[in-house]
Amino acid sequence: MPVPTGVRNATLDDMVALLQSQQAAKLDVVAPANSLTCRDGFIELTGADPVIDEYGVTPVDGRYLPTASADADLADKLAISRRYLRDLRDTGRLDLFDVNINGKVHGRVPGCAARHEPDQRTFLLRTFRGEPGGPGVLRAVLSDRFGICDNIDVLTAVLDGINQAGTPVTIRSCDLTDSAMHVKVFSPDIAQMAPALLANYRNPFAVPQLAQDRSSVTTSPAGGSHAGPTHSDPGLPVVFAGFRFSNSEIGHGAVQLKPEIYVQICSNGLTRPMLAVRDVHLGSRLKAGAIAWSQDTHDKQLAVVTAKTRDTVRHWLSPQFLAEQVAALDATATTPVPEPDKTITVIAKQLRFSEAERAGILSHFIAGGQLTGAGIANAITSFSQTLTDPSRADTLDDLAVEAMALA
Repeated sequence: MPVPTGVRNATLDDMVALLQSQQAAKLDVVAPANSLTCRDGFIELTGADPVIDEYGVTPVDGRYLPTASADADLADKLAISRRYLRDLRDTGRLDLFDVNINGKVHGRVPGCAARHEPDQRTFLLRTFRGEPGGPGVLRAVLSDRFGICDNIDVLTAVLDGINQAGTPVTIRSCDLTDSAMHVKVFSPDIAQMAPALLANYRNPFAVPQLAQDRSSVTTSPAGGSHAGPTHSDPGLPVVFAGFRFSNSEIGHGAVQLKPEIYVQICSNGLTRPMLAVRDVHLGSRLKAGAIAWSQDTHDKQLAVVTAKTRDTVRHWLSPQFLAEQVAALDATATTPVPEPDKTITVIAKQLRFSEAERAGILSHFIAGGQLTGAGIANAITSFSQTLTDPSRADTLDDLAVEAMALA
């Protein structure tokens, strides 16, 4: 069975099980560029030592099918247009795909008299083991100074930091793609009324079609659900203190924590990206060969993540911080939006939303019934819950407060 690489709106238990299955399939290799050859769109690795670990002896040499993210890495590392490479793969022109990769790596093209210097660099290759006799998966082609920080380790470290902070929390949803992990957390004990931010707001998911749009993107193995607070009246304008954390194992972002105001009415999350805490994955230069990190290396790296989580959670999950953030949002929340179609069209252009995103946000604005700047922000953060791509959904949530100010 291929290793699963994505899940949307999963429970914490589902996420842990998925990450553990991925962990067992990982192979990380530091290899010179000239050990890579592209054939029929696959990357063939030769000359690497086998990995010896708790799973036995695993040959590293072999064929690996690049993910879309790994194709993008190859394009960036070799100074080839991403769009061009993607078009070659999508249209089946793997002959040209191979020629471009091999020409850049090895400095020559078969049948061509011109010769150039081969690529002298060394790369970190993050892969998944393949089935016996089958190809593996090339997940990323990274700098040999990339500091590996796996999702399962980040999840464990952050949960440890939350525990040390001492504030009760609920993990409300977990998302995973082939490039990033996103986890949303809130504290049911840290809440307040937000009458200006949520004035006249109603749950857009009371509209059957919008509710279907949200439920259709849930891919949790256990069926998934939107974990929510247990307030006696879900229609009250109540918000909760929360935060999100994310990580990328393949160079698409550092470990990041950012505060969030969690809206009870429809599970919206208004993030505050300007207050985010980040930890970049950058380490010392890696030697060639298969990587087997020591437990001491892991412990030192993750202790920093745990400590940052503990300190930030104590600050963010507090009544004082929540009150400050709600007061800041109230400044533009009640601005009237008399022409929502025109306003959302202008905002969509400025924030580079697609046409489908613009139309979806307008539908959620109308369903929410809140004809103010806050209605724009809430429409964006409810619409984002219907997207299949959690990374794009997270980006939209980060833009919601900016959109409210633009309105």
